[in-house]
Amino acid sequence: KTGVLEEHLRMHLQCCLTLCSFWDLNLSVVTILWDYYSKNLHCHISNTTQSFLTSSCWRDVSLPNALVSLFSPKLVVHSPYSRCAKPVGTDFGVALIYSKFHRRRMQELTEVGLQNFFSLFLMLAIVAETEDIVSRVLDLLDFLTPSAITMSQRALIWRGHFAFLLIYVEKNMDISVLAEKLSNAFREKAKEFLVTKNDYTQKQNLWTLLSTYIDGVQEVFETSCYLSLSEEKLLNDGFTMLLPACRGAELSMVLNFLQVVLARLRSVHKRVSQGLQLGKGAPAAQLPLVAKEHHLAVASALWRNFFPYLKSQRMSQMPPSPQLADTAAGFTLLALDIPSKALSDLQPQPVLSMMHLFGWDDMVWPQLVSRYLSHLIQNSALCEAFSSMGYTSYEALTVRSWFRCVLQMFIEQPTGMLAKTDAERTVGKPYMEQLTEMTRLVFKLSEVENILSKAPDEESVFKQDPKNALVRFIKAVGRTYSGLQTLPEKSAMVAKTLEYLGDVLKYVKPYLKVKGPPEGLQLTYWIIGCLVKFWAPILATSKAQQLLFRIVDCLLLPHSVLQQDKELPVALLSAIQESLPLYLQGLSFICCQSQTQGAYLNQLLGSIIQQYFGRFLPSSPTALGVGQHPMLTALCTSITASQMLRLRKTTLHVINENYMQFKGNAPPPRLASVLAFVLDVLQRTQSTELCDIDLVLPAVLKCMVLVNELQVKKISADILQYVVEGCQAGSGGERATQLTSVFRQFIQDYTAVYDRRVFSILETVAVLDPTLVTSLIPTITQSLKDSEHKQGLGRNAAQR
Repeated sequence: KTGVLEEHLRMHLQCCLTLCSFWDLNLSVVTILWDYYSKNLHCHISNTTQSFLTSSCWRDVSLPNALVSLFSPKLVVHSPYSRCAKPVGTDFGVALIYSKFHRRRMQELTEVGLQNFFSLFLMLAIVAETEDIVSRVLDLLDFLTPSAITMSQRALIWRGHFAFLLIYVEKNMDISVLAEKLSNAFREKAKEFLVTKNDYTQKQNLWTLLSTYIDGVQEVFETSCYLSLSEEKLLNDGFTMLLPACRGAELSMVLNFLQVVLARLRSVHKRVSQGLQLGKGAPAAQLPLVAKEHHLAVASALWRNFFPYLKSQRMSQMPPSPQLADTAAGFTLLALDIPSKALSDLQPQPVLSMMHLFGWDDMVWPQLVSRYLSHLIQNSALCEAFSSMGYTSYEALTVRSWFRCVLQMFIEQPTGMLAKTDAERTVGKPYMEQLTEMTRLVFKLSEVENILSKAPDEESVFKQDPKNALVRFIKAVGRTYSGLQTLPEKSAMVAKTLEYLGDVLKYVKPYLKVKGPPEGLQLTYWIIGCLVKFWAPILATSKAQQLLFRIVDCLLLPHSVLQQDKELPVALLSAIQESLPLYLQGLSFICCQSQTQGAYLNQLLGSIIQQYFGRFLPSSPTALGVGQHPMLTALCTSITASQMLRLRKTTLHVINENYMQFKGNAPPPRLASVLAFVLDVLQRTQSTELCDIDLVLPAVLKCMVLVNELQVKKISADILQYVVEGCQAGSGGERATQLTSVFRQFIQDYTAVYDRRVFSILETVAVLDPTLVTSLIPTITQSLKDSEHKQGLGRNAAQR
């Protein structure tokens, strides 16, 4: 009757539904109810009405109040009735319902009517012959005029199709026919989505439809127990057109979906394979032997329709999303589980090819590499696979990628930004967290653990950031090498360390090319400086010397540095200043060790000192303590005696040749600062070496004679005092002999013209070391006689 409230009608129908479970079949009730239902098809009809209608026909089946949630996000269909026998009255009920649907009726359906249409037939498909019902539904849907179907109606139709697919899956029925029909429609819309460029509204409408398909396919894969029902038909080449057209959230959704499908396939395949190995069938269903064939088909579809896009994005212009790395890791594990279906260009060892593509390629974004490898480093099955194929470089190449990821942590920062906040000066938090996790995993690799165990460090790596962890590893490698005894062990270690390092200069080239950002330059020079210092014994070997020469050429002596008239960028100069001591100390050690390239290495060391001594020398001695000269740091930091002597000798030689040479009687520029540097070296090292006497003292004595500037005189006198007291001429020995020789030459050179100044200096020395001056009296006497003879004026009473 008209005018009956919906809630009253629902109550009446619920009562009748309950009674029908006890009564015999009553077709007249079905007819009355169906007549009511069909007349109100365009209205919102309660599930109770539908349930009562079906229960009146099939009294042996009790239906739930909400049988099908067709429009829920997951399209869930849970049916305990899929395995029921065919109830009485089925043919009559189905025929009765079919009779009300024809071309005109279908074309008149509103969106609500279409929804009720699907709800009704979904319940019929569960309790009656599913294939017959689905076939009739497809025939009825063909009556719809394609051009008249709105986008929301099409989305509704697709959701209805997926609901039918889920019923097929519940009943363990092959879905190929319906899946092909649906996937063909998806292909057409994906193509349309790809070619739609500027129509934003149309693109949004299409995406709503396409996302419906993606959700539906995901639900099918998650619901299917063994993936043996032709699920691969849903993964057609429409995805090859969809992926390139996706942006932002769209791409994120597709990649999330892909990860779910990959994980589901691997999980089911593993379960099925284990079951077959144990000789067991599937519980209660007797798993068909074709299940594995379907898994191969799904894997093939994934590789064919998804992976090419993934591969194309690994070298994109902008850093890829983390999901790309996650998905690539999923494909790698799929290649491990089902290697035969990987693409031909990845064969014959697809796992190895995948690792090279996404984990070990120096051209791939470090953000992608670090996240990708973090998924795989500790995967035991992967490690076993590499061991079984005899591939021993797995861990070394992973360490190399870690090296690169740390060195390139600032690679995406824009250069030329002078006014940056503290937040902008740091690496993005997600990437730093990813690097920290990667570092933690790398330090668990057996090779790395072995190296660290031989060179224990009190500082826990887990409390360090990746940069400090990398330096710790570098130090550990150096100490491990130094502890080796035999030549074969050392040779193998050199080869392994070079494998760890790779083309390190290629990693930092982006920083050097644009001279920034400052943080990138600081990191570059610091890390490679640590390499030169702590791997000096390794770099001294013939295998590694070419790398050393390249480091010097690229970082310390590039063309721009050799152009003295050209100012270096502040950021570059600052990075060099902070790390230069590391390079100088490492090179001085290598100069002492190298037997074949010793002369050339000494020349390189001298060139570096010559280029940078003046650049970091302040204009006046008062400014010297403000920012300590890097060469002073290098000379005064704890190093071996041979290193210190080589570095000191080379430094003083460069200073003497380039910064203390007079032009006639005119002193060189910044002389006071140069002398202050020498004095600092003497004071901090608390020692006097032969090179100080040979290279410094003659120039200092000359300054005391020729320069009247008080500051120069004061610093020169202090240097003289340190040298004389250090040598202690009265104690004999090589230093005393050399000191005496220098003073003899000084007396011979300057007494004739600057006798008063010479004698004044000797008076000062007499207080410090009377024995030295006493030994010089014959030289002074002879010099005086030579002067008198040369002048030809007889005895010089004043001089005498």
